[in-house]
Amino acid sequence: MPHGTLEVVLVSAKGLEDSDFLNSMDPYVLLTCRTQDQKSNVASGQGTTPEWNETFIFNVSEGTTELKAKLFDTDVGTEDDPLGEATIPLEAVFLEGDIPPAAYNVVKDEEFKGEIWIGLSFKPSENRSRGFEEESYGGWKNSEASY
Repeated sequence: MPHGTLEVVLVSAKGLEDSDFLNSMDPYVLLTCRTQDQKSNVASGQGTTPEWNETFIFNVSEGTTELKAKLFDTDVGTEDDPLGEATIPLEAVFLEGDIPPAAYNVVKDEEFKGEIWIGLSFKPSENRSRGFEEESYGGWKNSEASY
């Protein structure tokens, strides 16, 4: 399993269902990678086609297989309205290293609710050793025995 750094570029969303009947929506995204959560800025007044162009960094470790993007509409005085979520599999970025921004379906109650555009890049950890280096084993070149 990969270990390293996942860079997530949250670009935009479009075709979102409007949850505010009187005002423009103020959407934001909660990104979750295993136990790490990061929240985007609120795209104030941008309604059903918000743009963020924000970058987030996650540490990837054993068992990481997907990124979740949950979209919400900010509401003052009441709980924020969930707009839907997208699940992004990470296997391709672990293999390729970079995935340019692409559209992922936003779903709520098993219904299509628009799309979110996200780009991904993965940088593996530099050192995956377990506290020793290969050279420390020595070998025949390092042997002091004389025959």
